[in-house]
Amino acid sequence: MQVRAIDHVNLRIPADGLDDARAFYADGLGLELEGVERFESGDKPFFDVRLSPAHVIHLWPTESFEPPTATNYDHVALVVDESVETVIDRLDDAGIGVEKRLDAPLGATGEAAAVYVRDPFGYRVELKEPVEPA
Repeated sequence: MQVRAIDHVNLRIPADGLDDARAFYADGLGLELEGVERFESGDKPFFDVRLSPAHVIHLWPTESFEPPTATNYDHVALVVDESVETVIDRLDDAGIGVEKRLDAPLGATGEAAAVYVRDPFGYRVELKEPVEPA
């Protein structure tokens, strides 16, 4: 078997988490929420955060949500097109605090600067610069 890419990641959130998700992912990070109308009508049990044309995060509201307790294991790492400085400025403008900055954490694409923030549900989101070609 050869895996081509991750299609989606599914994260459970509180049953009443839509507004918080919108404030953080859409208003704060500038990502698009999709499927909200279908979720609100009861046609679909989750809605999506569009990361790129081929990648989404499913946010699945549930009454049995329990926030993550580990900081290194419950996170999503996203490669962004901007520099860490530009990302920090955007986060500051949105009122989102940076939890940590690393100059070269290792990931699937290599080592590059990254900042870490916490979404309203307790998940850590790593925002990583593109890796410079060698």
